[in-house]
Amino acid sequence: MGKLTASVLMLMLAPGLAWAQAATSTAKPSIYTCTTADGRRLTSDRPISDCSAVEQRVLNADGSLRSVLPAAMSPEQRAANEARERKLAAERLAQLDAVRRDRNLMMRYPDEAAHQRARASSLDDANKARLISERRVKDLALERKPLMDEAEFYKGKPLPAKLKQQMDANDAAVDAQKQLIENQKAELVRIGSRYDLELQRLKRLWAGAAPGSLGNSSNGPADAAASAPR
Repeated sequence: MGKLTASVLMLMLAPGLAWAQAATSTAKPSIYTCTTADGRRLTSDRPISDCSAVEQRVLNADGSLRSVLPAAMSPEQRAANEARERKLAAERLAQLDAVRRDRNLMMRYPDEAAHQRARASSLDDANKARLISERRVKDLALERKPLMDEAEFYKGKPLPAKLKQQMDANDAAVDAQKQLIENQKAELVRIGSRYDLELQRLKRLWAGAAPGSLGNSSNGPADAAASAPR
């Protein structure tokens, strides 16, 4: 069990532990006093069950206050407390993750020049893929020319099955490449936007903003790469 999880569990169990410790402690005589919901003032040498729903004062033999025994939580209160502690634990984990991401981002990009080199490299890779697809479209056009020439002999007649199959396959390949090119163009835009947002964050971190203080740092693959150990 991680340290954080163990701490949360201890917080959730704290009221119950306080009652258990109070009930079993025999180190020093104690005086328990409380006022019930109906106004009765009760005193005992052990935790008072009739006052489990209210706070009890634990006094020393001379009447001075030793501690305060909190009211035992109802099932509803306990469930609400557990939910609150889980929420706080999740928020603490998210904050730790944000700090880690920002620190890794600054390690990966110590200055703007390093970030610009990474941007150029990512854009270059995407552009190369787009150019390959565009060349493939041109190659497919060249492959289609002899098919069209052959189809001229069958003008007004059904095409032979093999020729029709070849032309259909060529059409499908061209459509696939054109769709791929559109996706690659969109990827170029996405990469540019991703690095723009990342640079805005880095400029604030370089200027002295504390890691984890800038809100959500998740920008997709760029952050994943920045978060990876180097």
